[in-house]
Amino acid sequence: MHRLCRLLLGLALLTLPILTPNPGALLSGAQPLAGAAWAQTEAEAIDYDEWERLATRAEEVLATGQASTEALEIMRGTLANWRTRFLQGQSINATQIQTLRDQISALGAAPDTEAGESEPEEIAARRAALEERLAELQVPIRTAEEAYSRASGLIRQLDALVRERQAAELTELGPTPLNPAHYATAWEDAQTLLRGIAAEFAAAWSMETRSELLRRNGPVVVILGLIGLVLALRGRVWSARIADRVLRRSSAAARAVVLTTLVSLGQLVLPLVGLVLMVLAVLSTGMTGPIGETVLRIIPVMGLTFFVARWLGALTFPRDPEMPAPLTLSAEQRTEGRLHSTVLGLLLAAETLLQALGDADMLSTAALAVLDFPILVIAGLFMMRLGHLLVLHSRNAPVTDEGRQLRDQVVMVLGRLTILLGVLGPVLAAIGYRAAANFAIFSPVLTLALLAALILLQRVQSRVYDITTKREGASSEGLIPVLVNLLIAVLALPVLALIWGARVSDLTELWSQFLAGFSIGTTRISPGDFMTFAIVFAIGYVITRMLQGTLRNTVLPKTRIDIGGQNALISVLGYIGFFLAAVIAITTAGIDLSSLAIVAGALSVGIGFGLQTIVSNFVSGIILLVERPVSEGDWVQVGGVMGIVKRISVRSTRIETFDRTDVIVPNADLITGQVTNWTKGNMSGRLIVKVGVAYGTDTKLVDRVLREVAEAQPMVILTPPPQVIFMGFGADSLDFEVRAILRDVSFIMVVQNDINHEIARRFAEERIEIPFAQRDLWLRNPDALANALHRRGPLRAGSASAAPGTDTTPDSSATPQLTPTADDMSGDD
Repeated sequence: MHRLCRLLLGLALLTLPILTPNPGALLSGAQPLAGAAWAQTEAEAIDYDEWERLATRAEEVLATGQASTEALEIMRGTLANWRTRFLQGQSINATQIQTLRDQISALGAAPDTEAGESEPEEIAARRAALEERLAELQVPIRTAEEAYSRASGLIRQLDALVRERQAAELTELGPTPLNPAHYATAWEDAQTLLRGIAAEFAAAWSMETRSELLRRNGPVVVILGLIGLVLALRGRVWSARIADRVLRRSSAAARAVVLTTLVSLGQLVLPLVGLVLMVLAVLSTGMTGPIGETVLRIIPVMGLTFFVARWLGALTFPRDPEMPAPLTLSAEQRTEGRLHSTVLGLLLAAETLLQALGDADMLSTAALAVLDFPILVIAGLFMMRLGHLLVLHSRNAPVTDEGRQLRDQVVMVLGRLTILLGVLGPVLAAIGYRAAANFAIFSPVLTLALLAALILLQRVQSRVYDITTKREGASSEGLIPVLVNLLIAVLALPVLALIWGARVSDLTELWSQFLAGFSIGTTRISPGDFMTFAIVFAIGYVITRMLQGTLRNTVLPKTRIDIGGQNALISVLGYIGFFLAAVIAITTAGIDLSSLAIVAGALSVGIGFGLQTIVSNFVSGIILLVERPVSEGDWVQVGGVMGIVKRISVRSTRIETFDRTDVIVPNADLITGQVTNWTKGNMSGRLIVKVGVAYGTDTKLVDRVLREVAEAQPMVILTPPPQVIFMGFGADSLDFEVRAILRDVSFIMVVQNDINHEIARRFAEERIEIPFAQRDLWLRNPDALANALHRRGPLRAGSASAAPGTDTTPDSSATPQLTPTADDMSGDD
């Protein structure tokens, strides 16, 4: 059977392990049991004698290597079923074993006989009895583990043998289609096939029972044939007309894309249903034999291949310019793309028919090579043209300042690879490597079809998200569409693996390994354990959040605890709830973390060296939440940062400065460094205003004016009263300070501004002068300086040089430009 048929069969079989946790039991007709009882019954029902016979036979088959690939696959499936039973057998008596281990632990540590230690005879006897019982219960588990290992080894050997055969098939050199001697063989095989179909029809017509069956089923045959013919010929046209009407009547772009895509499924479904009805009509006549039935049964697969290719081509290269297109191409290029997709689908359908006939031994190897060669050559040409369109899209895509987008670069690479494989496939077929040529041509074709289907699904789900959120373009900003697209891509990976030669057993093996989980010490962790852990932890997390919300909105507002204390209590409750939820989830899932003691010890060393800063900040955050030296809403100053505390987490604290910038301060700095908290005890704080007056001013008057200004300010507390201090005699002024306590230190800048304005106004009324800095310059030896300047007059007169023939005698009436030096003068205040 062709690769496409195997692909469809593989997709059907892949759902079996997902829908049924024990496919082996389902296929064998066993009734499912629930929980541990089912696992225990399965483990106890294991017939190890039968398993020994099967394993021995499998080892003999592997030793000879003479069995067919189909027989190997059947044997592998049987071994996989046995391995599943062995895996389930490893969990037998788990509860009793854990109980015994707890009982042994309750007796205390065993005495060290070498060191001369002993214990009472009753305890020693009890310990021996419990250990003997524990060993008896562990016997089935050890037997199942040994058998599980043996089954896994045999499965690995079978897989390796099948892979070797697949590789040998790809590299097998067969008859070349360029040899004219093979043309006659192909013509004879084709004639034999047609004559066989005609002979089957004639033989059936001559049989009375078949003729009677045809007459009895005649009306049904005619009705089915006519309905199928109408659907096959007109179904696509009807769906296209409905899609056009939907596109014109829909106002929202997202809704139009979704509805048009759904309606366009009729272009795929209706012709396929019509083709199936026509096949059923022919089969109902009873005029077909084995050859005719083989051809008829492959026709629906061929039709599905052709219709899917045409449908994907119509959506990837839309005819309507209003429909979004995944590729940036012109209208002529989109028309060419639809043609290439349709032709490739038709060629793939023809290849499917040839492969089916070859698998049924109705065509010889030489005939297959000759008949398959034109299909591969034409498919290679159309692949090259399709790859050229992909390259054109990458060239037509807009280029940003950072270059081409990654998506366009990937499309460019895919286009060039498609062109390369389109050339390589016919060359391999001409040499005689038909299997390799088939793989090089049609695997990329199916891959491109899969990518087109993925793009279509992602586009539809994005438009559905836009419709759900009632906001156009929401899918480009939301996280959910990205996650859904990622999930779609992950689900497509098994299909991609099947296209490129993977076997269904390879994928089921991966699924089995996933279900089996992994072992940590003596504990096996499976996906079921992860699911249990996730569910229990999610429940604990939700309960913790509900308690936090109840405390925040209902309980704590009715207490006298300040906002900082309330936030601290809520945060501590969150950490405790998070920890308890994790512990309960681990315990419920049955995960034994005792085997991780060595890893935890090594991790603690790593924390001590590499993560000590993070741990220090974490501990400091806990201290901040418990002791609350700094609370949310406090005005603090840490180093050179001053602002309002907005949030305290376990690692850092966010402070909003008065410039409206956020500063992240590590919690360790708040614990180990010097922190000024302006609003910790109360909101009051001291304001200091410095001012200076000119020498000669009445200091008592200045004292009285400043005191009146401070007492007149509404934000200043009068008990204790503001103070005016004469600080001393400055270089330019008499220095005073006004010291006052404010009711709310948050208004310190506003109050200081108002007091400064009021001081300036009152000083102007009282004619009190605020001096400014003055400097006097005097010459120590003016006579000596004048004589020195007079002797150097010609050099300091301002004329750097004189022209030839010019009088250089200094003019006594001219004012020289003197430039005294530092040695000629000195200055004092």
